[in-house]
Amino acid sequence: MERHGPPPLWPREPGFATLALLMLEQQVSLAQARAMYARIEAAGGMNAGNLARLGETGLRALGVTRQKSAYLARLAAQLQAGALDLAALQDQDDEQAIAALEVLHGVGPWTAHCYLLFALRRADVFPAADLALMESVRQLWKLRARPSPVQLARRAAAWHPRRAAAARLLWHHYLCERERRA
Repeated sequence: MERHGPPPLWPREPGFATLALLMLEQQVSLAQARAMYARIEAAGGMNAGNLARLGETGLRALGVTRQKSAYLARLAAQLQAGALDLAALQDQDDEQAIAALEVLHGVGPWTAHCYLLFALRRADVFPAADLALMESVRQLWKLRARPSPVQLARRAAAWHPRRAAAARLLWHHYLCERERRA
């Protein structure tokens, strides 16, 4: 905080659009994910009905990768079929909500944790598999290599019950340092 100031909250609205954006953000740059998201928005909107209509083929035609097209089309179908009520996650504890999200095709621990952190604004979630968080810890603790997700999760246990605040601070550090170097 002394070096970069307080981190933003980066809040997102709960619902399908945020979950889909998080899926687009998996393992790509934020700019790439936002570009894919914008193309889907322009092609009828980021909602389950539109993605089900577009299907994998339509999403691929918009420049969405093969894997993400499959994930998003299947997610749209699952939500339309009632496999999960995203609004009901608000009333579940963290473990229940994470488990409910992870049964969805294409939603893993990183996406589930980020959904709880950004959309549901939970205080004690930490996406330990996030590369930016690993890199921030490597830099700040002067480690030779990035910690593994398991090692990072162990370190983050010390920040309970405010691990989301720690994640925001670490992301803020990562983004500020990246901007400074650029």
